[in-house]
Amino acid sequence: MQTSTPSLGLQVTQLTAINVAKAITILCLITLALIYGIHDQRQVIYLCLHISYCGWWLLEQWLFPQRRQQIFTDKIGLATFLVVLLFVGVFYALPGYFTFINPNPIPYGAVAVALPLYIFGTLINTAADVQKMIAKDMGASLVNDGIWRSVRHVNYLGDLMRYTSFSVISGSVWAFLLPGVIFLLYLQRITQKEQSMAAKYPDFAAYQQSSTRLFPLIW
Repeated sequence: MQTSTPSLGLQVTQLTAINVAKAITILCLITLALIYGIHDQRQVIYLCLHISYCGWWLLEQWLFPQRRQQIFTDKIGLATFLVVLLFVGVFYALPGYFTFINPNPIPYGAVAVALPLYIFGTLINTAADVQKMIAKDMGASLVNDGIWRSVRHVNYLGDLMRYTSFSVISGSVWAFLLPGVIFLLYLQRITQKEQSMAAKYPDFAAYQQSSTRLFPLIW
């Protein structure tokens, strides 16, 4: 989603496509609930977490309109637009599918793991986005303090934690395909961003020495 494609009669920003995809995810989850029904707290918890996340994604842009000028601003054509809708809109609902076809009650252990992952993942992701947005508005160049001090792509870490929580709630190993694919996507983005920041910021080399890419104290 980082590159533009030629227009095929449609030119929208990547962010517009993602926003539509988030709405599609909500519709997919509601459809699953209507088809399979809600027969355990597993489905209730999942719907609350995933739909609230999609809702927050859309609400955040209304609360902080400057975000629309900072993220996913590249123009895309019809083909890429449809790919985004299928990938972000439908594939991202995969753990929801496994949640609704799972007939077993959710164990307390899964709840105890999933909720902290979701809560702290959301806090980390949101705090990172808000700090960077404010810093950029104030004219900062390289943001390497606060929540960004120890992990260079801490927003991605929070996002991965949140999507992993959805897979934990689902109770299916297949649901971990989603955070796995997102992790691979982020690896590509991290490589591109590291190269870009190294060329753009003279103090990036020092920042690299004092921080990790994605996982604290590990990598």
